[in-house]
Parts: sequence; C-alpha cells; structure tokens
Amino acid sequence: MTPDRPLAPDPLARLAALEGVGSALAAARDGIDALLRDRGLRRTGPELTGESLLRGAHASAVLEGSSVDLERLRAGAGDDIARSAVRLSTEVLGLLPTLGAAPLQVLARLHAVAAGEAVPDPARSAELGRPRDAASAARLRDLGALLTAPTAAPALLVAAVAHAELATAAPFASHNGLVARALERLLLVSRGVDPASLVVPEAGHLRLRREYESNLRGYASGGAAGVHGWLLYAAEAYAAGAEASPLAAPGPPTSAGHATAPRSRRGAAADT
Repeated sequence: MTPDRPLAPDPLARLAALEGVGSALAAARDGIDALLRDRGLRRTGPELTGESLLRGAHASAVLEGSSVDLERLRAGAGDDIARSAVRLSTEVLGLLPTLGAAPLQVLARLHAVAAGEAVPDPARSAELGRPRDAASAARLRDLGALLTAPTAAPALLVAAVAHAELATAAPFASHNGLVARALERLLLVSRGVDPASLVVPEAGHLRLRREYESNLRGYASGGAAGVHGWLLYAAEAYAAGAEASPLAAPGPPTSAGHATAPRSRRGAAADT
C-alpha cells in the first residue's frame, strides 16, 4: 500500500479474490474452528490463554533475534528482546476494547510497551509510540483507515495484511516486528477467530521462519506477486499456529498470573 493514496472500496476483499487465497484461508480457519470446538469446549480457561501468550512471546522474541528458550522464559529469565515480548503479552489483550475505534492509539501503546525499557533516556522518550517520520506517519494512517473500514474480507486476511504492513513499513524507531505480531494476535481475537487467544500465530511464523522472512521481503517489494505469496504463506502459518496451541500441544501449565506478570524481568512463496 502506498502512503496518502486513497484506498479503493474494500481493498481487502479484492485481495481475498486472488487465486488460491480464499480457499487457503478458509481451510486454515476451518482448522482453527475445529481445534477450538473439539478440544476447547471443556478445557478452556485463563491458564491456557496465559500459556498461549507465553508461547507467543517466546516465538516473537526469537524471530526478533533473542536466544532465549521457552523454559528459561517461563522461569522469568531472558534478554532484553524477550522481556519486551513478555511485556507486550501482558498488555495486548487489555487493548481489545480500544482497537475497533482507535487502532492508532493501540499501535502507539504497543510500541511504548515494547520499547519502554529500551529507551531509558528521558530525552528519547518522545520516540515511544511515535512514527519515525512523516512517511511512516502516513503509512500508519493508511493502516488505521484499513482497520476501521468495513470489509467483506475474512478475518485471517485482515490480520495477515496488518501484520505485513506494519512489519515492512517499520514505522517506529525499533521493535516493529514485535508490535506487528502483537497486532496480528489482537486482530485474531477482536475479529472473532480466536476469542480466548489460544492459537499461537507467532509460533507458526517461527516454525516456518525461512518462509516467513522470505515472504515478508516479497511483500515489502510492493508487487502483486509478493502480496499474493504472503497471503498464501499466512494461511499455512495460521494452521501451524493452531498446532502450537496449548489445546493441541499441552505443556507445563502456566497460571494466568505468571503469563501476564512474569516473576522477573516453505520455499519463497513470494516468487510464485
């Protein structure tokens, strides 16, 4: 998407009509629905949401360059990136009531939370939640308009496009990947795909890391093939994120309190 260019009527629905995209996303949504219906009805609770958030924080941190492993993070250890990811996981669902009406406010808050400890100098605190420059501000306005406009596109597509737009535009001075993945999770909740936030989309991206990074590069190129490839990739990543859910892959139980307040601080589809 190009900054300051008027948006076409329902541009997201047009993307859903690209070859194979609608069917791929529908299949991914069917898998998520089946997981939540068949395994979640009797077992869903805040401890599972907490575990999903923790797994997501770990995966997002690794994608951002952290070397932390999940068990160290579970124990409250981790580097600066991991701590940023965990801070986001503690805040993201609390922003749900604001997202529909004020997505730019949500993005500013997500960045402020992620980058807060990384910008200890009060003189630089003005960077928190603010775009890097005028072009970045325009990209954020475009994204905000996209998220508040009515659309017939499937919710998975909305989340995938928002993720890619934010990650590739890199409108903030730092932590753009963490913020993009937090926004994606929040959209899956707000748009009714995963109301209890039990799917782990970040882990899906980590599992397919080479394809994730390749298709983001393709999306950033601005070409139609890159956007098409990203959307086909996203369907696969969401399926992998469902497989990483604590409903599908149980692990050590994480109390809701621990997850929200840690004890301490495929080939390049873009080329198709």
